[in-house]
Amino acid sequence: MVGSVAVTEGGARAGKGEGYGELEYALLRMYGKVTAEAPIVTSVHDEQIVAELPFERFDVPVDVIVTPTRVLRTDTRQPKPDRIYWELLPEEKIQAIPLLRELQAELTPPR
Repeated sequence: MVGSVAVTEGGARAGKGEGYGELEYALLRMYGKVTAEAPIVTSVHDEQIVAELPFERFDVPVDVIVTPTRVLRTDTRQPKPDRIYWELLPEEKIQAIPLLRELQAELTPPR
């Protein structure tokens, strides 16, 4: 289950814009807690389904959209991210999240 501000019937979603949902999903994938086959579900009001949204490689597409009036299966073809895209994360965000700091330190080879 992932929160969404807006979604498309094709499975693209927009959250609040901070990327926390994407980071949580990437961590779950990295630690083997979910697979790409795990359905991603969101609940929104009907008005939050929009025609278009941009899609980035780190975005988590939704498979099912639940509204007060219907349930939509998106049949998305967008790939689900399988890792954290460190190169896209600002250093401030890494430093602000203890788990990301620890993980980055583990993954960075010593100099």
